Amino acid sequence: MKKEDRNIYISNIDLDEAITSYFSKINFNFDSCDEIEVYDCLDRVTIEPIFAKNSSPHYNSAAMDGIAVCSENTMGANEVNPKTLILNKDFIYVNTGNVIGEDYNSVIMIEDVMELDNNKVQIIAPSYPWQHIRPIGEDIVAGEMILPSNHKIRPMDIGALISGGISRLKVFKKPLVSIIPTGNEIIENIEDIKKGKIIDTNSRVFENLVIKYGGIPGRYSPQEDDYENLKKTIDEASKNSDLVVVNAGTSAGSKDYMVKVIREIGEVVVHGIALKPGKPTILGLVNNKPVVGIPGYPVSAYIVFEEIAKRIMLKFSGLEKEQEDNYDAILSKRLVSSLKHKEVVRVNLGYVDDKLVATPLTRGAGVTMSLVKADGFIEIPRNTEGIEAGSTVKVKLLKPMSQIKNSLVSIGSHDIVMDIIANKINLSSGHVGSMGGVMAIKRNEAHIAPIHLLDTNTGEYNISYVRKYFKDDKMALIKGVKRLQGFIVQKGNPKDIKSFDDLKRKDICYINRQRGAGTRLLLDYNLSKLNIDINNIIGYEREMNTHMAVAVTVKSESADTGLGIMSVAKAMELDFIPIGYESYDFLVKESNLKDEKIKSFINILKSEDFKNQVENLEGYEFYNTGEVIYI
Repeated sequence: MKKEDRNIYISNIDLDEAITSYFSKINFNFDSCDEIEVYDCLDRVTIEPIFAKNSSPHYNSAAMDGIAVCSENTMGANEVNPKTLILNKDFIYVNTGNVIGEDYNSVIMIEDVMELDNNKVQIIAPSYPWQHIRPIGEDIVAGEMILPSNHKIRPMDIGALISGGISRLKVFKKPLVSIIPTGNEIIENIEDIKKGKIIDTNSRVFENLVIKYGGIPGRYSPQEDDYENLKKTIDEASKNSDLVVVNAGTSAGSKDYMVKVIREIGEVVVHGIALKPGKPTILGLVNNKPVVGIPGYPVSAYIVFEEIAKRIMLKFSGLEKEQEDNYDAILSKRLVSSLKHKEVVRVNLGYVDDKLVATPLTRGAGVTMSLVKADGFIEIPRNTEGIEAGSTVKVKLLKPMSQIKNSLVSIGSHDIVMDIIANKINLSSGHVGSMGGVMAIKRNEAHIAPIHLLDTNTGEYNISYVRKYFKDDKMALIKGVKRLQGFIVQKGNPKDIKSFDDLKRKDICYINRQRGAGTRLLLDYNLSKLNIDINNIIGYEREMNTHMAVAVTVKSESADTGLGIMSVAKAMELDFIPIGYESYDFLVKESNLKDEKIKSFINILKSEDFKNQVENLEGYEFYNTGEVIYI
């Protein structure tokens, strides 16, 4: 591959600076608008102020059910001297909303009227002028401004517009957004998936984001990395839309044509933003229309769309990006970051001891599930090396705070059973390994910590570690499950792996768990017992944070084996060489056992439904599950 075939890009411009520079070059044309029926205007944006044509109410109307009277005729009425009124002479019956004619100026509620025979009623208190009457224009006066310009119309606004006599109104046009997925490896149909091909998901996410933010999406089928075709497609799209979003091909690969294409048929304003993930973003203009080149990794794609494409859409719609509410949270795990970029990190959130705790999720730009599972984002500013655990950070929410406050915060070891529990209660789960969970409980950053820590001296699980790290605290263990650990191997066990001794072989590549994980301790315990030098194990230094990640690594054939649980091996259709059962329990402070969330958690563990679902996974046993051991 020739050097000149690659893009040697890339600037590293601050995000806000890039947006300011880019927006100054975009022609946000607000001359045209849509004139629509008032009934169809929900979430549209007014292009001009709207003034009432009619007053509301447009006649004097009864505000209550009762009788309409002339107030002067009721003077002097009291309990000692009640007044008798005659129908159609002194009063008429009215319902709420009825017209109050010129002969009457007050309404007495029907509850305050005693009905007599012969069309007569009696009252024991006088009424005052305009009592319980809605005068003309009480709500809206003709000529009054109902809505200002640049206002996003809400359901209650529609009611006011109709009351004010508005049948049609002018609103900003919905921006037309062309979405062009690119790449030879991208396919559209799930049925066509095979090795080397990637199903197109980003354009579907973009499509729905465009709808969510009030635009009209025009999605293209995936385009191959053909220079002339891309040039033609982008040129055509720019002529037929307000904004073009091109996905992938923005970086420095030999097939990353996007920056050259945009430069040839238009202008590249920015290529490279100090944003992680999302650095190789392109901000360009073609036919005087904004063209945003968004990186292909799913997390990068989402973040760049939110930070840039969304703002362009809102601007075309007559809106500005709303100021998002930030909340202070305590970071549960140290984050290291590059000085070069602002980094956006996905986090789980939950309240522990009346403080909001943020637990970072997997940070890879391609980890789609980190977006699905995230409760919020934190930003690590540019020129910052990282943030220490226990620091206060600002969090932008992705879920309602009411839901977050009701979440049980679990930080510690990973197991599939936590997914079963998460389907029954609000669970904010961070997978940092057993020792990470112990430290989270010690710092009051979690309600529970799933742990499986082997005492290499006694062979006992968990209890000795609790006594060691919580000498002066009253602690408890909620008994969980016994789970079968062993070697996860490829189908058919082609390398014939049988024991820890096989890990020394030069044809075996191992995949490890992170330091502090109970599975890592189990490995190190057995290696020490067998006098196996870790330097003789190929892959020992390569770490994964979950059992599922280990299984995926084996499944993809980038490792031959790794220690993990049987249920994950079966879920991934891999083979499994058992080693033995271990105790997977839940550490909790004794004082938190009164928390309703933890009570619900224990009830789930004890339920037959939970037991039945876990048994279907294979590789689990139950022994006093849900029992509380005080330590």
